[in-house]
Amino acid sequence: MGLTDAPTMDLSSVNVAFNAIRLKPVDGQWQEFSLDEVGIIDLLTLQGGVTEPLITDEEVPAGEYEEIRLIVDTEQSWVTKESEGDARYTLAVPSGEQSGLKLKGSFVVAADTSQSFTIDFDVRKSIVNPPGKALADYMLKPVLRLVNNLEVGQLTGEVDYTTILQARSENPERLDCSPNYEGAVYVYEGEIDEPVDLNVERDGLNPLMVVSVTEQEDGSLYEWTAAFLTEGTYTISYSCQLDDNETDDEIEFEGTQTLDVIAGETTVADPIPLQP
Repeated sequence: MGLTDAPTMDLSSVNVAFNAIRLKPVDGQWQEFSLDEVGIIDLLTLQGGVTEPLITDEEVPAGEYEEIRLIVDTEQSWVTKESEGDARYTLAVPSGEQSGLKLKGSFVVAADTSQSFTIDFDVRKSIVNPPGKALADYMLKPVLRLVNNLEVGQLTGEVDYTTILQARSENPERLDCSPNYEGAVYVYEGEIDEPVDLNVERDGLNPLMVVSVTEQEDGSLYEWTAAFLTEGTYTISYSCQLDDNETDDEIEFEGTQTLDVIAGETTVADPIPLQP
């Protein structure tokens, strides 16, 4: 079983110390495995399909499972910010050391087989600024998703950020790109009419994940990958404006397109901006 992350914007690292993982069979006792050798993981290094193994080659009873818990060490967990260099900010993980981060949902381990699962840890939705006199600078309210690695595919594509930046600077009717920010691709489940920003406080439509773009080696284009997506239809769209995950923000989208994900395959999106 491995761990991966959906990206965030304003933080340079999110370091979480994992102590153990617990698996709960529907008809049986908790199965616990130490994660002492895993230690502290910077979740922001786990993007674009990159994973960190938690347990490998471990035998567990065959059957249906109903819950996973990740036990963390709060005192050894912290975040850093782009604007503050190496300065550490405390990270509160409610019940992280007692009952752990909870991931409920059914999955089946077949007898006499080897199976691989991935926990998608959505940092962008999980990290919030606690109000008032909080016990820590940031709080982790985990948004977790478990996938069977045999049942997922991925989306990938390219963004011509230089062209987008120039076009927006020349058109006063369009919002400028945020300074020192190359943008992100928003991924929505199903086919939607109009993309929206991310707001974890909103009850309505929200993106499934928001994927940062990364510069290619030659510097000509930026690329993105949305990994560990279950089969189905998705809508993607790009924005170069920063997005606060706890508020409604005025950001503009472009390159919106609908794509199908097939298990075990990579679906390539049309380059953004789209050609007329």
